[in-house]
Amino acid sequence: MSVEDAARRPLPAPDADTAAFWRGLQEGKLLLQHCRRCRHVQYYQQATCRQCGSEELEHRPARGRGKVHSFSVVHRAPGPAFKADVPYAVLLVELVEGPRMISTLTGSNPADVTFDMDVELTFERASDDITLPRFRKA
Repeated sequence: MSVEDAARRPLPAPDADTAAFWRGLQEGKLLLQHCRRCRHVQYYQQATCRQCGSEELEHRPARGRGKVHSFSVVHRAPGPAFKADVPYAVLLVELVEGPRMISTLTGSNPADVTFDMDVELTFERASDDITLPRFRKA
């Protein structure tokens, strides 16, 4: 692996289960799966409902708001691609729709993160094909 390759951030590789999710992010929408049978709302995308096993899932846009359920501030980069980012906050956000998702904080000092802090979704274009969901202080 070259130094240039090591400094390049890894990007997600959409598959059949997640393609709609990644397409939604490119369009500025966080899509959650809603089960038509049991009404369970889920994130991360998959072929069946984690609650009842139904395949009757539909994508609906989330409101893009939530609260910090938990967090960690990273002071030591996990690899060369993230060295310029430290320190940064990794958040476990409880979305208003119910599911929790992991992402990072943008636009604020990581030291300012608190439990139950209100956050809102923002989008970071990482490549022509991939847009990443991030959160900022609301």
